[in-house]
Amino acid sequence: MSVTSLLLQLIVILVTARLCGWILRHVGQPGVVGEMAAGLMLGPVVMGALFPSLHAQLFSKESLQGLSSLSTLGLVLFMFVVGLELRASKGVREQLRSAGYVGVLSVVVPMALGIAIAPALHPTLAPAGVGFWPFALFIAAALSITAFPVMARILKDRGMTRTPFGQLSLGAAAVVDVFAWILLAVVVALVGAGEGYQGLLKTTLGMAVVLAALFLGLKPAFAWLLRVKAPEGEPSTTVMAALMIGLLATSLVTEWLHLHAVFGAFLFGACLPRDDRLLKSLTERIEPISIVVLMPLFFALAGLGTTANAFSGASLGAMLLIVGVATVGKIAGGAAGARMAGYGWRDSLATGSLMNARGLMELIVMKIGLDAGLIGPELFTMLLVMALATTAMTGPLINLFIGRKQAVAADAAHAKP
Repeated sequence: MSVTSLLLQLIVILVTARLCGWILRHVGQPGVVGEMAAGLMLGPVVMGALFPSLHAQLFSKESLQGLSSLSTLGLVLFMFVVGLELRASKGVREQLRSAGYVGVLSVVVPMALGIAIAPALHPTLAPAGVGFWPFALFIAAALSITAFPVMARILKDRGMTRTPFGQLSLGAAAVVDVFAWILLAVVVALVGAGEGYQGLLKTTLGMAVVLAALFLGLKPAFAWLLRVKAPEGEPSTTVMAALMIGLLATSLVTEWLHLHAVFGAFLFGACLPRDDRLLKSLTERIEPISIVVLMPLFFALAGLGTTANAFSGASLGAMLLIVGVATVGKIAGGAAGARMAGYGWRDSLATGSLMNARGLMELIVMKIGLDAGLIGPELFTMLLVMALATTAMTGPLINLFIGRKQAVAADAAHAKP
């Protein structure tokens, strides 16, 4: 493809993403919902239906390789920052048991419901050659994801970060991440290796070596490098180069092990020293290019991978089933966990609503499933609509269950010494 075509695609995608984000922020939605909606609008479902000639020319299949490479780089950088931010805060440690109740139940319930509906979805929506259990386990993993970054953004924007149910939800989301990403890694390894259980064994052993190298070798090495070369938490260009090389090398290894590059990026970020100054410096350098420029490309490619067939006939019924099961499973599981931890019904339902936010993390899971051949365009479209719907309903549900004014007042009271 020509540079001109790539630049034109970038302009169209970024303008559409910013415009949709701006519009939806003015109706109380987080910007990521607008960017997800922009991806759907740029795909065959909207732009392809309204302007087929223009769409075919602007986003021809042979011109998408550049966008795909840039979006993968954006995913790697984003998951690196997510790994950097993975830490147990004081509030999380204090209520680890409560967060465990919410986290486990908000994974187990949607997983069980996902496996329950898999027999109805597998015959028509599974790609040829994909067995029932890999397909069912992927559906279970996809329905059990919670978008920690989106949840944190919603809580921050609404002044609820330090409320009891806000702290509980943040802690529970960390538990969800552990369960869901481990399950996803196992499913992708089982299918992606192409060698059945022997392939899974080789991938598992390979990951054990990677983890040992990261946490026993690279972690102390980078701790020394940062202590010597960045004592104030401000990395030099040499340190930044070393970090980027380590990030890309780890991503390359996990890709070679038939896992997705995002797993390596996440693990590399998680293995670095827990230093708030370093985190602030790296996020200030990486997030603008990753979130503002590269991630909208990922949303656009997700939209381009959709199909209008998902919105008609029996497929529409399957989509509504997936959205309904995903919503009920997360809210019921999260609320039940919060009730077991001793929270009132309002806080419990608000917690369940927050756990229902899937956002960007769901799209990453979908992309991994599509790349691994676990799902096709039709189910990909259904999961994209589910991710968009469950994220968009989070704010209104919180207002319904707890009320904005009451939450802000509770936050102010909680903040007092």
